[in-house]
Amino acid sequence: MNPDGAPVTQADTNDIIDLFVIGGGINGCGIARDAAGRGLRVELAEMNDLASETSSASTKLFHGGLRYLEYWELRLVREALVERETLLRAMPHISWPMRFVLPYHQDMRFESNTPTSKLLNALMPWMKGRRPAWLIRFGLFLYDTLGGRKILPPTRSIDLRHGPEGAPLKGHFTKAYEYSDCWVEDSRLVALNARDAAARGARITTRTKVTMAQVVDGLWHVTLQDQYSGARRTVRARFLVNAGGPWVENIIRNTIGLDTKEGVRLVRGSHIITRKLYDHDKCYFFQGQDGRIIFTIPYETDFTLIGTTDVDHKDLEEKPVCQSEEQDYLLQFASTYLKAPVTAEDVVATYSGVRPLYNDAASSATAATRDYVLKLDNSAGAPLLNVFGGKITTYRKLAEQALQQISEHAPQMGQAWTAGVALPGGDFPVDGVDEIIRQLITKFPFLTAPWARRLVKAYGNEAFDVLGAAQLASDLGEDFGASLTAREVTWLMDKEFAQTAEDVVWRRSKLGLRLSPAQIERLQTWMQQQLTAARTGQAWAAIQ
Repeated sequence: MNPDGAPVTQADTNDIIDLFVIGGGINGCGIARDAAGRGLRVELAEMNDLASETSSASTKLFHGGLRYLEYWELRLVREALVERETLLRAMPHISWPMRFVLPYHQDMRFESNTPTSKLLNALMPWMKGRRPAWLIRFGLFLYDTLGGRKILPPTRSIDLRHGPEGAPLKGHFTKAYEYSDCWVEDSRLVALNARDAAARGARITTRTKVTMAQVVDGLWHVTLQDQYSGARRTVRARFLVNAGGPWVENIIRNTIGLDTKEGVRLVRGSHIITRKLYDHDKCYFFQGQDGRIIFTIPYETDFTLIGTTDVDHKDLEEKPVCQSEEQDYLLQFASTYLKAPVTAEDVVATYSGVRPLYNDAASSATAATRDYVLKLDNSAGAPLLNVFGGKITTYRKLAEQALQQISEHAPQMGQAWTAGVALPGGDFPVDGVDEIIRQLITKFPFLTAPWARRLVKAYGNEAFDVLGAAQLASDLGEDFGASLTAREVTWLMDKEFAQTAEDVVWRRSKLGLRLSPAQIERLQTWMQQQLTAARTGQAWAAIQ
């Protein structure tokens, strides 16, 4: 471990590198991983922690985007549906299939400005904006077939008067459609992409801000500042990628100093986490009379996740938080479907993130495109690729498209390779989680079943490496609570770039839902002691 707490990587900043990436979200880390795997010399800088903004604040789904069919975004939906199963195979520890129940009732309405609603209003004005059942079923047929589904089961109709799916719902909901999509641990996805990039030779630097980027003699000179020490250094690169997420436009104008007509629309998406609202393991897709939709999703065993909102976020400097009116909207929306009203007393946590959507001049935040846009700019005298928008499901395809544009300036670069290649810990069958849990408990009999499941769903088959040669639970060092031990925290610091308690309990895991403030404070103190020892040249004190 080097003095800034990040793993030592192979890049040498005294040399000219091929590619410099600004931004440690899913797009930046995905591009860095793909590029490093093709033999390019890569460095990535993130001013905070990996996935500290948008990429840890999603609804945590790999999905095609059923509602995008109403906007006729068939290419986006098809690409996402194909990717859904490609990614599922590559990371079965942090992604898994889920079934979604879509209750139908005759008052479901379109958002008024979708192409589909305009067409139906012209052809069937008597429907007055309502979504007919046949149209929903047709959309689900397209959803099943556009992506060449092989793993996930197809859509089916269900009678809500019988079976567990109807039990939590109000009695007038009698019919529903059930379809497939996938869950993903979004912030772990980012960390694993960064880790794999580093293993393939990239240098990943967190808590490091790019303060300036300018072209000198045909090369990018990128000035970096360590957020802890204030120390500065300069990296020379042939190609610059701006994957700054919500800051992408700000980086173009203020960090690089270029004029641009391209921009982003900042849309805040807020979620609430409640106590567990029902007993089965399926999600609900609820449609409102305003045309909006929300999901309710079983979350972290004992909770339910509800989201999301779509609200324009005006000020980038204002930290996104779930506003009281957004929380009330989500509570009221869910309560129109659920028998037992969901109230503010049920809420245990909230989170909010800003989606940097490409500014296509859409009339509403909901209508703004979720597709990604890549813009290559050579006006500064060296190539710059700006990344706008995108969704977590298509991050790997976005990276491939970015590398295709970079290839014109790096003829020595290798071919596309990431499809089907497992992320760290994910080299096992899609249905292999239970077998790995069984093997883990056999080797480490001190583990409880929930503890073993949590480890496998975080680290996959690397859970054995996390536990090392431990014979007893006490061999894992200090117990910070909720089965989090010093051994695991050391792994996260040494392998996954974690430096603070917040990194560990909210992004590398969701144990913040189970730990007390005092326990989190103790974890922070312990981690800072380890980092201080590393920075002052003392022995790495944590359990190895």
